Amino acid sequence: MYVIAITNIEFKQFASYIKLHYGIYLKEEKQALVTGRLQNILVQNSFNSFSEYFDYIISDKTGAAATEMINKITTNHTFFMREVDHFIFFRDKVLPYLKEDISSKDLRIWSAGCSSGEEPYTLAMIIDEFLGKEKALWNTKVLATDISSNVLDIAFRGIYNNDNLATLPPYWKLNYFDKIDENKSAVKNKIKNETIYRKFNLMDEKFPFKQKFHIIFCRNVMIYFDAQTRHELVEKFYDSIEHGGYLFIGHSESLNREETRFKYVMPAVYRKE
Repeated sequence: MYVIAITNIEFKQFASYIKLHYGIYLKEEKQALVTGRLQNILVQNSFNSFSEYFDYIISDKTGAAATEMINKITTNHTFFMREVDHFIFFRDKVLPYLKEDISSKDLRIWSAGCSSGEEPYTLAMIIDEFLGKEKALWNTKVLATDISSNVLDIAFRGIYNNDNLATLPPYWKLNYFDKIDENKSAVKNKIKNETIYRKFNLMDEKFPFKQKFHIIFCRNVMIYFDAQTRHELVEKFYDSIEHGGYLFIGHSESLNREETRFKYVMPAVYRKE
């Protein structure tokens, strides 16, 4: 197959656009990745160059072209119980504290960069198990957002390969999933109904939420941002969290303790005091 190459100038053009609109910092070594992931779009639309494709994105006022492009560029790798120590801390330390602290019984959790849904569904299952019969008295819906409409579609459907459930406790598979066949299972409605999926860009200047969150999970998202973008996003997270609330980030990420207002709790866990 004939491959349309991207020039250095074209790559810088795409990289600047993606950083400005989505916060993702594409280093020069990502040039081959951009070429490979966008190649099919150029071929299918008979573009002769990346410049032609870029002009098409800019001129498309519907935003559909930009959405298709960012769906191709973003990496969405996740699995159930990823970075399991976070979920253990959430279950054993955070939920008991919040259960006693929240008199309104309105628990607000945001899974930012939720990818294909494994993280928010895991949170919903942990909450269901923790609260037990008391859960009916609580509002515990998890807001789950991502910039990729492709992964949000997968998350909303809640259908996963059975191999992907191997890391889950056996009784979770029985209580929270319906087996479709030998290969696939679906999240039960009682857990699906505890998640709210929305497309959302973390680079929006202001977050539109009327109430602050008790917990924000934003794991393995900021690794794609430069230092300034990370700092600005963390500041917005801080302003969006209740006092005493927690921010979970990825284990490959960290906050500059000299700059952040969050207090370090344990690796990749911070608290607003």
